[in-house]
Order: sequence, then C-alpha cells, then structure tokens
Amino acid sequence: MSASARARGASARARGVSARTRGASSRARRGSPRGRAGGWTPLLYLAPALAVLGALLVYPVYQLGLISLLEYTQAQVSGGEPTSFRGLDNYATLLSDPRFREVLLATVLFAAACVVSTLAVGCALAVLLTRVRALPRLALMLAALGAWATPAVTGSTVWVFLFDPDFGPVNDVLTALGASGFAGHSWTYGRYSAFALVLLEVVWCSFPLVMVTLYAGIRAIPAEVLEAAALDGASTWRIWRSVMAPLLRPILGVVTIQSVIWDFKVFTQIYVMTNGGGIAGQNLVLNVYAYQEAFSSSRYSLGAAIGVVMLLILLAVTLVQLHLLRRRGEAW
Repeated sequence: MSASARARGASARARGVSARTRGASSRARRGSPRGRAGGWTPLLYLAPALAVLGALLVYPVYQLGLISLLEYTQAQVSGGEPTSFRGLDNYATLLSDPRFREVLLATVLFAAACVVSTLAVGCALAVLLTRVRALPRLALMLAALGAWATPAVTGSTVWVFLFDPDFGPVNDVLTALGASGFAGHSWTYGRYSAFALVLLEVVWCSFPLVMVTLYAGIRAIPAEVLEAAALDGASTWRIWRSVMAPLLRPILGVVTIQSVIWDFKVFTQIYVMTNGGGIAGQNLVLNVYAYQEAFSSSRYSLGAAIGVVMLLILLAVTLVQLHLLRRRGEAW
C-alpha cells in the first residue's frame, strides 16, 4: 500500500473518530432532559456580555447609519446650515466614484493577502511548536507573544525604521551581501513595495493568535490518530493536510473570521508606515479613505457611508463563514 493510500486511511479514521464524537455528543444532548429543557441556558450565560456589547455597539452603529443618510459637513457641525436628509444619495455618490471602487478593490486584495499569509505562518509555527523541545518552544512562544503585545503604532514605527532608506539596517545588510540597488532604497515609494512592507508588519503582529490557537487545537487531537498516520508512512505535510486540518477546521474557521475582520479594517499600519496613504493616495485602504473623507475633507456623511459599507461587507463574510461551518456540523 502506498504512503498516499495509508494517509487517506488515517484521515478516514480521524474523520470517523470526529464524526462518532459529534454524533455521541448530539445524541447525548437530545437524549438528556437537560439538553431538551436547557436550550436557553447558554443565552442566559451570554446575556451580560450581550448587554455590554449592545450598549457599546448598537448606539454607535445607529449613529453611523444615521449620519450616512444626512448632509453632514463642517457647516452642519458648526451649526451654520441645517442638516438635510439625503437618503441613499451618499451611497450613490460612493458607488459612482471610481476612486472608491479602486480603494475597495485594493482593500479586498490587501486583506486577502494578509489573511492568507497570517494563516500560513501561524499554521506552520503551530506545527513547529509540537515538534521542538520545551526550551525552544518557550522561546518561540515568548517572542510571538511579545510581537502580539506590541502596540500597532510602536510596531509600525519600528518597521519603518528598519526599512528606512538612510538609517535602516535592512538596506545596509542587503548592500553588504552584494545586492545592488538597495543603497538608499525607499521601500515606501513604490505602491507594491509599500503594501508588501505593511503586509509584513500586519502578519508579524497577527500570527501569534493563530499560532497559539492552533497549537492548543493540535494538542487536543487524540495522539493515537497522529501516531496511526505516522506509522502508515504519511509525511508531515500529508498528516497536516489529511488529518490535522479536517479536525481543526472549526478552529481555523474562527481564526479566519477574526483575521478577515482585523485585516479588512487595518488603519494604523497603513497610516503610520505610508504617511497617511502613500504618495498621491496610492496605498489607501477603506479605513484610511474614510478617515480622509470625514476628517480631512470634512465630509462626515461620506465617511460614515464608507463605514457602513465596510460593516456590511464584514457582516456578510462572517455570516457566510458561519453558514459553511454549520453545514459541516462544526458550529452551533
């Protein structure tokens, strides 16, 4: 029997274990009186947190939506002119603006690259943590948590210094290694190099959550399942793809949703590292664009409309992801 066939067999056994566990849990919930009568119990436990979130989120979201429907500029803020109701005119203005469509596309592509890169680095390091000794594992965990705990402004400033064209050590090291064209090279001058630099910083401060979460999930996988796959001759990559990934899919779904939300609304890194959106706004993303429209141009209603569009996009992505998880039986 080939290694590929043995890996598929191990994956099937792993799925069988997972399916039996979910089935037993579901039967236990259906069969117990507590499972039938306590359907509202989780909501009662969540009620305090939901109340706090409602107080902190519902009113601001309501105000955001309301301002997006009004004519709200500096004149209205100062009380010089009455506020008028515009309905969906602000949204029509945005959708007909080629600048907005360009920034929206750039935001989607940039966020997708950040999410994929963060998940790839986090998954790789999570697997690495399971294969190193205690001391290297502790050092890696501390280094990752240090990156995670660093404030966004501080981390962005450090990365700007590292790649500074005059004083940054990165250009000095590349020049010392014989690479030509990096003496005085500006990494934030070009559009794609600036986006790449910001992407590296976003991944650097985001991968620790993915790494720690997946590491905990890997530790929860039954050891006999991984041992069976290894004894069947499956490689590390094959074990990850055919055994670990299917069992970790619920956790991957959660960290993917979190990464999409965080990376889609990146503001600090872009604003600090590209000095407000790059040369002629070439590195704008929606959050920075909304800030410029609202506070630099004093068109608060358009800035609010951009915020509502971002909220709707993130809500749609989250609901689709949760729907897919529920279809696979991996969510509530």
